[in-house]
Amino acid sequence: MLEPTHNNELPAIPGKRYFTIGEVSELCAVKPHVLRYWEQEFPQLKPVKRRGNRRYYQREDVLTIRQIRGLLYDQGYTIGGARQRMTDGDEGVLSADLQAVIKETIEELEDVLKVLSPTK
Repeated sequence: MLEPTHNNELPAIPGKRYFTIGEVSELCAVKPHVLRYWEQEFPQLKPVKRRGNRRYYQREDVLTIRQIRGLLYDQGYTIGGARQRMTDGDEGVLSADLQAVIKETIEELEDVLKVLSPTK
């Protein structure tokens, strides 16, 4: 499996409430051990832990992981630099990923609207 280099090449995030670490690993093209490591390094990343200490990630966690991945793999930040960039509240970092998600969501909603709207 080739690893995508840009977040816009990653698969769409399904409309589920919770994702396992394996699902998030595939959605973000990052191995599970890397996700567990990032949990220690980035305070924003706090998946819900259930029985047996299993991790369940929510959609915003997946978006955060994609943001971290973009900073580290695409923009060349170090872990410390990416952590700093994430905690600074820098809107510019988030905007590219958010814009892509917003655009994708709008397109999906427009498709749904076309299906639901009666044709005249």
